[in-house]
Amino acid sequence: MMAPAARRTFRLASVVALSVALAYGLAMPLPFMAPLFAVILTATPAPPPGPKGLLGLLVLVSVTLGIGLLLNPLLRNYPSSAVLMIAAGLYLSTYLSVGKGKGLVGTLLSVGLTMIPAAGLMDYALASAVVNSLLIGIAVAVACQWLVQPLFPEPPPAGPKPKPPVADHERAAWLALRTVLIVLPPVMLAFTNPGMYMPTIMKSVMLAQQGSTVSARVAGRELIGSTFLAGVYALAFWFALKLLPNLWMFTLWMLLFGIHIASRLYRVVPNRHPPSFWVNVFVTMLILVGPAVQDSTGDDVYGEFVARFTLFVLVTLYAWGAIVALEWLRGRRTGHGTTPLESPQAT
Repeated sequence: MMAPAARRTFRLASVVALSVALAYGLAMPLPFMAPLFAVILTATPAPPPGPKGLLGLLVLVSVTLGIGLLLNPLLRNYPSSAVLMIAAGLYLSTYLSVGKGKGLVGTLLSVGLTMIPAAGLMDYALASAVVNSLLIGIAVAVACQWLVQPLFPEPPPAGPKPKPPVADHERAAWLALRTVLIVLPPVMLAFTNPGMYMPTIMKSVMLAQQGSTVSARVAGRELIGSTFLAGVYALAFWFALKLLPNLWMFTLWMLLFGIHIASRLYRVVPNRHPPSFWVNVFVTMLILVGPAVQDSTGDDVYGEFVARFTLFVLVTLYAWGAIVALEWLRGRRTGHGTTPLESPQAT
């Protein structure tokens, strides 16, 4: 019998690799979204949603992303009001993630409030295409979960389902406000040039979700460390793929890198980093590698890669500095120093 952590490692890596094969093989728009959502949906150990669950998830995504489409004309004509609405939506999304335990809903709402209006500033048809690509990417990720689940099933729980912890509404409200102050400035910068900064928006959203669970004391190690490690993995992945650049090798390398990262996420290989660190490494690597593969038909793929990674580092440094400054100000006001926030523990 395979240990549960090993099953989860192979399941996550296989789902991501299979989603890469389907997304790029079918020439989907924004194909890197399928493996990205494969990580988000599969990282938490749980059986995949059934057909009704998938339908409900797609309806939820349609609603959250549709909010972004509705904000687009408001952002063009009344930018100040639109930015205030986006800030309120980001506050709500983080509160849902931290206070109510609705992490997926919070992430999808954040994407709908940031990426879709940015794409709409370029072209409304582009925003609609991004919505369609996100819906297709989620459907592909769940279909890959269905195919892989029989090979590496999640073992049934040993005992009764634990009760969810009592929500700390004051802490959730503070983290939601902190997240808005962290993610809103980079998103507003992306609104000035959506074509250049589109991947940065997704990185900002992931930083917001990760940064809402870490304290100022560990923010540098988690945020900066995971971003730089993702850059190292992305470079290694790119040069490995150059040895034989085709879809089969792309899928194989994704499987191998997925096993490497997932084995650390689930503590098959012991390490001192929490799961959120490795999820951020995996997601950031996909955001770096995916557009680089699409840029490979252009003239300056390395220049685009360096520019994209530099933006990621700058956004991460801003998030780290904002967390430290806000926790320091809060500590001075309350007279208790920085408030320790626990990072997620290993599964």
